[in-house]
Amino acid sequence: MPRAVICHALESLDGLSLQETPRAPVGPGQVRVEIHAAGINFPDLLMTTGGYQFKPETPYVPGMEAAGVVSETGPGVTRFKVGDRVMMGGKTGAFAEEAVTAETQLEPLPDALSFAEGACFRVAYLTAWYALNERAHLKAGEVLLVHGAGGGVGLAAVQIGKMMGATVIGCASSPEKLDVIRASGADHAILYGAGPFKDEVKRLTGGKGADVVFDPIGGEIFEQSLRCMNWGCRLLIIGFTGGVGKAATNLVLIKGASVLGVRAGESAKHDPASGQRSKAALAELAASGRLKPHISHIVPLERWREAFELIRDRKAIGRVVIQTR
Repeated sequence: MPRAVICHALESLDGLSLQETPRAPVGPGQVRVEIHAAGINFPDLLMTTGGYQFKPETPYVPGMEAAGVVSETGPGVTRFKVGDRVMMGGKTGAFAEEAVTAETQLEPLPDALSFAEGACFRVAYLTAWYALNERAHLKAGEVLLVHGAGGGVGLAAVQIGKMMGATVIGCASSPEKLDVIRASGADHAILYGAGPFKDEVKRLTGGKGADVVFDPIGGEIFEQSLRCMNWGCRLLIIGFTGGVGKAATNLVLIKGASVLGVRAGESAKHDPASGQRSKAALAELAASGRLKPHISHIVPLERWREAFELIRDRKAIGRVVIQTR
């Protein structure tokens, strides 16, 4: 029987275990995927403790994205055949040796990406692409400030922002992360704790500030970002790993700024055509080799707890992948 990480209670990592699971049947419109690798995202950790807005019923298999090979197809499946390399997405189900999912949850895995890279491509790059293209309408020549730029979604924003012609400033918590941020295309890199980042942003921009702020951290980082905005700045709320920030509305008003929430997955439900355009654009960029995730750790399924702890303790640079085969 295939193995999977099972979350039995939304409490802590102690509520998870690796165990054998019965094989699920493949129904109409469904596909069985032999999973080779799964990418771990911060929301995966939050879900296991009940700290995410989506609270799955237990027991469940965590994991929002994976990559593998189609091993079986159900009636009515037309887009994929046995042997196809695919990327799989969804709210849960990825931390396992196999999964049964709707074919609509799959995308072809570009030849330019390995299974490990494909396992951590969809969530981060779709979020960054949607944020910068659809929400901020980032323009060439503008200044993009990326917080948490040493993380998976932050590095995706650095790469996409540079590709779009922006001057990119990346912020992170260690010199090692700054090295990767620069290698990913950032024009400038700022170390948190070395001084107020808002002062450095103002210095780098000749006192003007950032045109777009990409913020997956929130909390104090969000609040200080309000103090280094250029006129008309678009401040993108990606997440809240550092807590919920409070908006000083006087600063938003004075700078003619916009504070924009980013939920790429939810947006695609309301505007499927836009979601398909984003997926198609990203697939082309991945196939050409222009976009590629940085992976700092690949751990076997047996060491699933280590993968969660790397994310929890913020020791990852880019992405962490759980390898199942």
